[in-house]
Amino acid sequence: MPPSFLDGTVDALKSLAEYAAGAVRPTLRLGVTGLARSGKTVFTTALVHHLTGVTPMPVFRASAEGRIRRARLAPQPDDTVPRFAYEDHLAALTGPGRQWPQSTNRIAELRVEIDYERRPGWRSGPATLALDIVDYPGEWLLDLGLLDLSYAEWSRATLEASRRPERTQLAAAWHAHLATLAPEKPAVEAEMVAASDLFKQYLSALRAGPEAVATTPPGRFLMPGDLAGSPALTFAPLDVRPGAPHAPASLASQMERRFEAYKNHVARPFFREHFSRLDRQIVLVDVLAALDAGARAVGELEGALDQVLGAFRAGRNTLVSSLFAPRIDKVLFAATKADHLHRSDHARLDAILRLLVERAIRRSEGAGARVDTLALASVRATREASVREGGERLPAIVGVPCAGERVGNEVFDGEGEAAIFPGELPDDPKAIFSGAVVPGSLRFPRFRPPLRVPDAAGRMPPLPHIRLDRALEFLIGDRLA
Repeated sequence: MPPSFLDGTVDALKSLAEYAAGAVRPTLRLGVTGLARSGKTVFTTALVHHLTGVTPMPVFRASAEGRIRRARLAPQPDDTVPRFAYEDHLAALTGPGRQWPQSTNRIAELRVEIDYERRPGWRSGPATLALDIVDYPGEWLLDLGLLDLSYAEWSRATLEASRRPERTQLAAAWHAHLATLAPEKPAVEAEMVAASDLFKQYLSALRAGPEAVATTPPGRFLMPGDLAGSPALTFAPLDVRPGAPHAPASLASQMERRFEAYKNHVARPFFREHFSRLDRQIVLVDVLAALDAGARAVGELEGALDQVLGAFRAGRNTLVSSLFAPRIDKVLFAATKADHLHRSDHARLDAILRLLVERAIRRSEGAGARVDTLALASVRATREASVREGGERLPAIVGVPCAGERVGNEVFDGEGEAAIFPGELPDDPKAIFSGAVVPGSLRFPRFRPPLRVPDAAGRMPPLPHIRLDRALEFLIGDRLA
């Protein structure tokens, strides 16, 4: 796996120092990730909203049993990581405009300290758990796979994928420029910049198209932050042979050097400083977008999810492993936007997700980790109803579609409610690979966040959700026992 011996040594020394310091407050680091448009920011905001609220959550046992005395935001432990803008995101969801918050494009962190009562027994009494929530783009996670690849290996795999029939049009401009390059000729900066820019345009087109659920690394190319324009983010694949030597000043040599710089200064620090320290992980998945795009997109999603779980150091933790090589001992894959379907289809959605991660689940459970799947809506934007269509009564969902969303010939203004029959998922999850779901046959417009109405006492109800409490029980319930 990606970590080198030196990385592991550094992690072990950090863990020993923290252990020797005798920190009395147990800490659980929860990673929240997912590929593009999977709802990471909304999930983290909703999780904190419900933890810090007072309304019991039925399946989250510590909450349902009344054992959570108080949960509060606390200063985060990592001074070099941006704070997750919880207050701003909650204001966007619940303010007069009721807008979905901006997507995750960088790592962010938030600490919630939970004061609770342990269950009756020999360890009963008050306790506090520090929950560190680390929210990061899933595209960064896939970068960890680069650490095991040479520049030539990455180039070959990326070019082969770009030359598949369904991608050649998206890559046409980049391929045309690539044909003008001679890898063994002296490097020219303008050519390198042009190649990198056209490659990034190809990645952007992939993300904007039907295959948005799949990601081709490097992930930071579309989320550069303060590295924009740096040599470490200015390279592209070339047609080069693995193992072939390159002259020091050649185009191939310079592209290879920048690829290695990306690994050493971008991907590896992320693993060492953040990812390797996680205890639990939730991976949010927009299964519905893939289903609506067709069997090819579903296949891309399956491959991407396999890469995601392959990047985790999953397994059962012991005292020794906790100190020297912490492992992720629980992983939850969650199919988001379950509120876009009638509840009669939720079990089918969960079954499809479980099929997509089946291989990865077997691998992780063999290492001692617990892996589960779940269909959820972090914030429920719809309610259920029925509509009559062609003389037949169909299960429907009702909500306020966002302005500009379209179903058939109808374009919504973002103000009025609409009752929509979203379509039905197949009973056999394997049918998704054989074209059982026709691309474009499902109806999944984006809905505005729900309008909340205060009760008779003027109190505002919590944000509605679907199975968020079940996700919390799986991820942190055992640490509040």
